[in-house]
Amino acid sequence: MRHRKKGRELSRTHSHKKAMLRNMATSLILHERIRTTDAKAKELRPFAERLITLAKRGDLHSRRLAGRQIADAEALEKLFEQLGPRFQERPGGYTRVLKLGARKGDGAELSLIELTERDA
Repeated sequence: MRHRKKGRELSRTHSHKKAMLRNMATSLILHERIRTTDAKAKELRPFAERLITLAKRGDLHSRRLAGRQIADAEALEKLFEQLGPRFQERPGGYTRVLKLGARKGDGAELSLIELTERDA
């Protein structure tokens, strides 16, 4: 039974999945868009949106909570100095997942996950 087993397993241990999500969130913050498999993108979305919500609060406690997940100082700085203020008026939905089709090698469904409201 899968009672209270939220999320996808992604064929990884819990620690590997947690590390992968942290790395993907760091890349998403730094590059504002990343290409990955559909399942990973869907799993990353709520993780990244929680971090942006913390950045919108902008206080020291929020920064330390986000710092637990984001080890890169440059990414943490960008999250709180640029992304937090950019999404201040938006009540959620900071990311979008666009399907790209199947990968040539193994047929895995690929997606592009990106931050909305990009600066032009």
